[in-house]
Amino acid sequence: MANQTIAPRPDGPGLIERLRDAIRRRRYSYRTEQSYVHWARRFVLFYGRRDPTGLGAEEISAFLAHLAQDRSVSPSMQNQALRALQLLYGVVLGKPLPWLQGFERARQGSRALVALTRAEMRALLSQLKGPQWLMASLLYGAGLRLRECLQLRVKDLDFRGRQIRVREADGGERVTILPNALVAPLRGHLARVKGLHLRDLAEGYGTVELPLAIARRYPAAAREWGWQYVFPARKLSRDPRSGGLRRHHVFESVLPRAIAAAARRAGVVKPIASQTLRHSFATQLLEAGCDPRVVDELLGQASTPRDYAHAPRKRGPGTSSPLDLEQRRAEYRAAA
Repeated sequence: MANQTIAPRPDGPGLIERLRDAIRRRRYSYRTEQSYVHWARRFVLFYGRRDPTGLGAEEISAFLAHLAQDRSVSPSMQNQALRALQLLYGVVLGKPLPWLQGFERARQGSRALVALTRAEMRALLSQLKGPQWLMASLLYGAGLRLRECLQLRVKDLDFRGRQIRVREADGGERVTILPNALVAPLRGHLARVKGLHLRDLAEGYGTVELPLAIARRYPAAAREWGWQYVFPARKLSRDPRSGGLRRHHVFESVLPRAIAAAARRAGVVKPIASQTLRHSFATQLLEAGCDPRVVDELLGQASTPRDYAHAPRKRGPGTSSPLDLEQRRAEYRAAA
């Protein structure tokens, strides 16, 4: 039978390279490319390296159910696996999948969001310093996600307007608050980063990864100061796509590790992740009387009432960063 044919390494370079090519033509990020390739390989290995052309909707549904039942993956991971297989079949193999039904959907847990009090945030931030303090302060003071913070470019910071332009995962953009309390520290940090960039340029490097549309239209922009990362890595690294030696942004695990260590030193016993600082931003804005719709815009999401049920839903015009509100309270206490 056709679907019993064993292909010689169907997950080998031919299939995977064609999948990579399809991903890159669609301008997906390298992170998405890695994830889609991962799920394609897992699918092929799940069926003992059988030729994917002999497998169809029934086998894919069984694989997705396996992820939910036996591997307990999250709904987002299951959806990502489905999107990867839809691309594999619809574009690479030329066999668009029908609407899939009958597989068990992964279930989202009902864990409540954790937010820190102002005192806990003060204690946590007091245990951080340098770029790690700046990054954590942006998560809390501007409501950024971890990757949004890491991917900030110099040109995204509007010091005059006290705004930050955030490049979102779907290609869109939003604007959030640039806390007054971070203006001077960020200016000093950028002065040091610019010195590093000038040294890279002098040594024949100094390029940075660009959004694909910008890279095609303005390839020289990769050396421009405005496109450099606000939080660059300490060392140059090899770009996995172009092979060029570049300075990427700080590695993703650096800040979460620093936050966890700072929480232990500060004696904060709540479960803390980088997202906790973002939730604290939203909660404290709501407590200060900010319109919930404004909070949603700053976060770049449409939250549900359940998400922030622990915070009072007062309405008011205030949109100052919690970091600035805390600074004003400290100044008031010092003057009293």
